[in-house]
Amino acid sequence: MSTPDDETRPLRDQAADHDRHHDRDGRDGTHDDTATGSTAVGGTAAGAARAERGATQRESVLQREKEEFAGFKWGSAFFGWLTATGTAVILTAILTAVGAGVGLGQNGGDVDEAAQDATRNGDVVGIVGAIALAVILFVAYYAGGYVAGRMARFSGAKQGIAVWIWAVVIAIVVAIVTAIAGSQFNVLGNLNSFPRIPVDEGTLTVTGIITVVLVAVISLVGAVLGGLAGMRYHRKVDRVGLGR
Repeated sequence: MSTPDDETRPLRDQAADHDRHHDRDGRDGTHDDTATGSTAVGGTAAGAARAERGATQRESVLQREKEEFAGFKWGSAFFGWLTATGTAVILTAILTAVGAGVGLGQNGGDVDEAAQDATRNGDVVGIVGAIALAVILFVAYYAGGYVAGRMARFSGAKQGIAVWIWAVVIAIVVAIVTAIAGSQFNVLGNLNSFPRIPVDEGTLTVTGIITVVLVAVISLVGAVLGGLAGMRYHRKVDRVGLGR
């Protein structure tokens, strides 16, 4: 004999099964959401860690390289001095040719008259010559410092100073040899690296002193700036290869 409970039991069992399936689906969905969120957070953290690791790697690599290769590189500086000397020779020759052409054109091609005009206007010629020499030396030693800094990769300012020191040392050596053996051994003079302006030396004494000071300061500044510019190229390469 069936009772009301027996008749309603299948319905209750179906309802219970439905509730169990619903609860299980809800738990699975929550677990999936949690896993997805954890994955996203983990991916972000991993990316940040990789970025930080890349920056640290670049800094550590550069630090090790600086410890090994930084400082004065006299070989690179010597080639920088050669570059500066060659550039000065070319630019000075161009300037001399232009100046001679202008002077001869104003005097109908008479060389003697052009030289006399230059002598009469010694102050003006001296000032213009000093400015032109300063520009030439700055460009020449900037190129020399750039070559040295590019070759040495590190310590660009020091490479520029080394180029300038090479120039001073070689000038002193040549001056000593010339004083002992005679002017025929003045190699730099025979190369005509810096053609002389045809003006009486007595009229350019003050300007000559100023020019010497400008030569020393401007060539040094140009060499240092060139060395820094040559070094910057390698820093760009490091940022690309090792990350920021």
